[in-house]
Amino acid sequence: MRILVTGGAGLVGSHCAEYFAKKGYAVVILDNLMRSKLFGYSKESVEYNWNYLGKFANVSRVLGDVRNEEDVKKAIGKGVDVVIHTAGQPGVPSSIRNPRDDFSINALGTLNVLESLRQICPQATFIYTSTNKTYGENVDKFPLLEKKTRYVYKNIKGISEDLPTDLTGHTPYGVSKLVGDLYTQEYAHIYGMKTGVFRMSCIYGIRQFGFEDQGWVAWFVIATFLNKPITIYGDGKQVRDLLYVSDLVEAFDKFIKSEIRHGVFNIGGGRENTLSLVEMLKFLERKIGISPEVTFSHWRPSDQKVYISDISKVSKILKWKPKVKPEEGIERLISWVKKNLRYFR
Repeated sequence: MRILVTGGAGLVGSHCAEYFAKKGYAVVILDNLMRSKLFGYSKESVEYNWNYLGKFANVSRVLGDVRNEEDVKKAIGKGVDVVIHTAGQPGVPSSIRNPRDDFSINALGTLNVLESLRQICPQATFIYTSTNKTYGENVDKFPLLEKKTRYVYKNIKGISEDLPTDLTGHTPYGVSKLVGDLYTQEYAHIYGMKTGVFRMSCIYGIRQFGFEDQGWVAWFVIATFLNKPITIYGDGKQVRDLLYVSDLVEAFDKFIKSEIRHGVFNIGGGRENTLSLVEMLKFLERKIGISPEVTFSHWRPSDQKVYISDISKVSKILKWKPKVKPEEGIERLISWVKKNLRYFR
């Protein structure tokens, strides 16, 4: 089996590449290594993962951009069996600052990959890493209860795939990701391609280079170790369901091996694997022994107070469930950051 992973140097992409390389498959990664530039970071970041994957003899690395059709076709070569499309502009604030780049990467880039795949090897499986932001502020229509350290849903266990995605605010990021989400679905309906859309909640893990704008779990760990100030937008009681990256990759593998021709799945840690921002800070204080300087600012546009995935559908259809609890996963991340502080100083 030959697998292409776009955005292969990122958190999700690099773990996909590692997972399938260890299974003995031929893996190609395509990445333009621009994560640091996107977030105004002056040092390298995902170059670490690019170099890490270089140790695998069955991983080929292609430096290129999903917005460039020739780069995509070069990575596909004569054909692949699977494409896992993780390349993207992943930050909400950066999408507001520069919506044109956000659209070109997330929307046009996805269409480039889909169309190149259709032209060269339409029988291949295509996996799209979507986001809970496709639902936008529709998530906020569900009533909440305010507890001491978190908000909780009053009447539901989580957000299901039945929630509408239209008639609401999304931020440019949510819109551009929804465009790719819909194109992925359309290529299944019109061209008969096998596609899986995974609307992800909070994915985290080792080798994650988190910034304030994106990757908050890793950013909180990094900032705590380096005594950097942390800004919380809102009151800190906002809640996300956390999914360790290796669990996500296993779900992709199950979809690839399944007979399902097309599916849309909400995926995250679910109700059993949630944390609020202030709870995360307390956990890090206990584990690291450092209490960073924290300031509070205004809520950011379309920032959902609570997002918890209803993972009933993906669990039932793919016979999948999360294995790594947040406490274990965050401890792994803490250990990795501690050993690699030189990349963050």
